Amino acid sequence: MKSHYQILIIGGGTAGIMTAAQLIRQKKIKDIAIIEPASTHYYQPAWTLVGAGTYDYDKTAKPMADVIPNDAIWIKDKATGFDPENNLVHTSESGDITYDYLVVAPGLVYDNSLVKGLGDALDKGVVCSNYTDPNHTWEVIKNFKGGTALFTQPATPIKCGGAPQKIMYLADSYFRKSGVRDKTNIVFATPGSIIFGVKEIAETLMKVIDRKDINLRFHHKLVSIDAEKQIAWYELNKEIPEGGCIIMTKPEDKNLLDKDFQYNYKDVKVTVKGDLYGIHYDMIHTAPPQTAPKFIQDSPLVNDSKWLDVDIHTMQHNKYPNIFGLGDVASLPTAKTGAAIRKQVPIIVDNIDLLIAHHKIGTKSYNGYSSCPLVTDYGKMVLAEFDYGNNFTPDPKLKSMLISDSSKEHWRLWMLKKYGLPYLYWNKMMKGKDV
Repeated sequence: MKSHYQILIIGGGTAGIMTAAQLIRQKKIKDIAIIEPASTHYYQPAWTLVGAGTYDYDKTAKPMADVIPNDAIWIKDKATGFDPENNLVHTSESGDITYDYLVVAPGLVYDNSLVKGLGDALDKGVVCSNYTDPNHTWEVIKNFKGGTALFTQPATPIKCGGAPQKIMYLADSYFRKSGVRDKTNIVFATPGSIIFGVKEIAETLMKVIDRKDINLRFHHKLVSIDAEKQIAWYELNKEIPEGGCIIMTKPEDKNLLDKDFQYNYKDVKVTVKGDLYGIHYDMIHTAPPQTAPKFIQDSPLVNDSKWLDVDIHTMQHNKYPNIFGLGDVASLPTAKTGAAIRKQVPIIVDNIDLLIAHHKIGTKSYNGYSSCPLVTDYGKMVLAEFDYGNNFTPDPKLKSMLISDSSKEHWRLWMLKKYGLPYLYWNKMMKGKDV
């Protein structure tokens, strides 16, 4: 195996594969290698549907060998460190590999240690997560008999920030079908202060919250899970105004409820211990805390927040001009989604091509576009498309699907999510074709 490549890519996920495929297909660049240890490539956006019993998990997986572009070299190994001054990447088993240009796209990792007790509890009993085992999520939802169904998320950045609430909406629908909804309280506890950052989408989602009778609890930072007692413990990351409260003890106290903390109050069992606020649950769905991989965090390539330090418009590293980064590991102030990667890849491909040919990058600029397909029911979806400014930026192509306003629930958007997007992913994006 060679030890030097014109272009070296770290990561065989959406970002790495798509970058390699476009460089090969569009720019005719062939001296490319991808460092990726995994044997299987997953289409993770469908895991929300798997967790709701409406998609086959096996159809979300393909052998990595079938996804790596034919003209790229697959180095089945782990990157372990960098020497950017010498254009060098350390690996676990393949020795040091050098490059002319480096694309860093290893994705992110789950760090359960950031929530005490989560590692031991996750994917067991009534603790589930579509991020780690959507089949277990479906078993939990299918077997739920009533009580408090708690949906929550960590305070770290996460892949597809809307995923923790998408499964909640589908769970509500299933509970109605299974006859347990009338003896169930659904609670969404989030460290955020709003349901969604895009105004048009938030307005629709609040109507969904009302229709589904869901209790929202804001400013809740999940810090530990007691699986034995079935309590999720939170720090409240906003000070409670004097005279206000977040815990209701009597119905007549309701006028004291701090509306910044709760919307559509439900009388679920809670326990207060010092500065911690515990919500008792009968099932809980969460997203694990997520960080950049350790070999990225420990490298000279990160910023103070320990994410890959790249220019938010060109995707070029802020210190090393022959290094680019994209996808979930990049320090970009937008949502970490495959849709974002779809817009980031052409910027990097164009810049590398111009650097090779003319020793300068181009003028293409990434505006922070990301997209979150928010499934709100079996057969309904809202499509949140937005930029760095959280401006709602719907794709004009949606009009060809007879969708005039994608900020509203629509069955055609559900069809796009369940059938259209997986097809585009495997047959267009992974092949380096324009989408």
